[in-house]
Amino acid sequence: MPLMWAHAEYVKLLRSVMDGQVFYLIPIVEERYLNGHGRNDLEVWKAVRQVKEVMAGQVLRIQAPESFRLHWTDDGWATASDTSSTSTGIGIEFVDIAINDDQIGSVEFTFFWTDRDRWEGHNYEVPIKQKRARVLAA
Repeated sequence: MPLMWAHAEYVKLLRSVMDGQVFYLIPIVEERYLNGHGRNDLEVWKAVRQVKEVMAGQVLRIQAPESFRLHWTDDGWATASDTSSTSTGIGIEFVDIAINDDQIGSVEFTFFWTDRDRWEGHNYEVPIKQKRARVLAA
């Protein structure tokens, strides 16, 4: 089968060369990624990609491969919120946390795994990076 796959890729390459463009290009995907019209206000955190910081004004998306309830705070545990994950339908669950422009400090969170009925047992922290103020010349 690997030879069949390689041959198919070669045929697609030849067709693209003949057409002068990628023939199986999906226009909406091209628009998003090649023309820079994709979403740029989203930072994704997942166990295998634990971001070091998120910019104020962005959305922090917490992802996991199973359903969860996120127990989180953005004020050092003075208050806390519980947010149930949303399923994408393809084996990924997520919670979005909107970070205010004036947010200082960190977002801290832990997981309650709903299918297993147990806590993660570990807290995570994502610092908030402030946008640089523009200095206007006088």
